[in-house]
Amino acid sequence: MSLLVIDGATVRQILTYEACIPLMREAMIALSAGRTRQTLRQIIDMGDGDQFGVMPGAAEDTFGAKLISVFPRNFDRAMPSHQGVIALFDRESGAPVAVIQAGEVTAIRTAAASAAATDVLARPDAHVLALLGYGEQAERHAEALARVRPLSEVRVWGRSAERAAAFAGRMGARLPLPFRVCATAREAVEGADLICAVSGASEPILEGAWVDEGAHVNLVGSARAGPREADDDLVARARLFADHAESVRRQGGEWLHALASGRVGETHLLGEIGQVMAGDLPGRLSEADVTVYKSLGIVVQDLASGWFLYRQAQARGLGASVAF
Repeated sequence: MSLLVIDGATVRQILTYEACIPLMREAMIALSAGRTRQTLRQIIDMGDGDQFGVMPGAAEDTFGAKLISVFPRNFDRAMPSHQGVIALFDRESGAPVAVIQAGEVTAIRTAAASAAATDVLARPDAHVLALLGYGEQAERHAEALARVRPLSEVRVWGRSAERAAAFAGRMGARLPLPFRVCATAREAVEGADLICAVSGASEPILEGAWVDEGAHVNLVGSARAGPREADDDLVARARLFADHAESVRRQGGEWLHALASGRVGETHLLGEIGQVMAGDLPGRLSEADVTVYKSLGIVVQDLASGWFLYRQAQARGLGASVAF
């Protein structure tokens, strides 16, 4: 037996947005159709914001788990905040076949999933993007959303004006788009028709009153019960869709707070984005609707990305094969 080890550089080489966005679409459709299975993630809080998560699941071609650490302070060390491995097993024999660097996969597939959701929920003419946050996911979301909408401007807000300016300069050199630093989150959001909350905020940085009619919002930064990036007003206004309904009902910070406060009822969460992608559930009903995609990040996205990487690496002779 052999195990294929796929490092971060190989992930970046193979898992382009052009490949990953349709992969995420198919993965979300398969999840909502019941063709893939997963349990709720298990998260251990280790103090100082550090976390360790275990995410098991089974897809049609493979099964396995992602083991991931989240260390927010790595931003100050010029290191990725998400680090770990994805372990893949063969569906026919049950044998382990690959170990993949999880940080790069997580970064790419999270933004690709938001882009796929944006493509089915946002207005076709949406073109002004507001990013609340300036970390790795802000970078990836700017790159991914530019693949699904003709962006004309990207607005950036974060708690550190200096870091926001550095981010805007770096991204402006990378993408042929104007990046504008905003003094407040409200300034970034008002008038934007695409909004991505990709921060580590524990309390809301995005208020529903700021969001224009017709906007689409991706809530990405909070991945567990407790922390929330948006207030109850936004949740109550929105046509709200989950990456995975059970996970959001159990672990979605914005949803749980709005539900507990009485601002929404159980039926306000309309369903899963995979149902919209499959045509089984309507997404946007009018030009004026505010739509929200709540992303917790789910293991079937990692498994779909991982299996694609495994097959492509085999075909191209990439990765390191290790006797096992």
